[in-house]
Amino acid sequence: MVKSRRSTSEQRFEQFLGNLLRIGVIISTALVLIGGTLYLIRHGTEAPNYQFFRGELPEFRSPSGVVKSVESGRRRGIIQLGLLVLIATPVIRVACSLFAYVRQRDFTYIIVTLIVLFGLLYSLIGGYI
Repeated sequence: MVKSRRSTSEQRFEQFLGNLLRIGVIISTALVLIGGTLYLIRHGTEAPNYQFFRGELPEFRSPSGVVKSVESGRRRGIIQLGLLVLIATPVIRVACSLFAYVRQRDFTYIIVTLIVLFGLLYSLIGGYI
């Protein structure tokens, strides 16, 4: 069995990334749970109408619209914010990894991480450009 020879700073950074993902998922779960509970308290007894399809409301089609919806106290806005946090968590992780590779001057990983980061960002905001 070969033991890995990682430095203490690498181990701390890996711990940081693990905690970042864990905290992002916990915050996201809490927001969705709170928003979902508040939504069900208000609308849980209503009968659904499946005869007509209603698309997503315009305010939920952009991150700024979701934030405005939360500020106005809309329950669905809280749920949507939780989903945005869940989506943003791995993007933030990739961005943090990029900074670590820049500090280490590991150009191969810098290039690969930049490609991944640009791909993620384009998939998230490409429809708004």
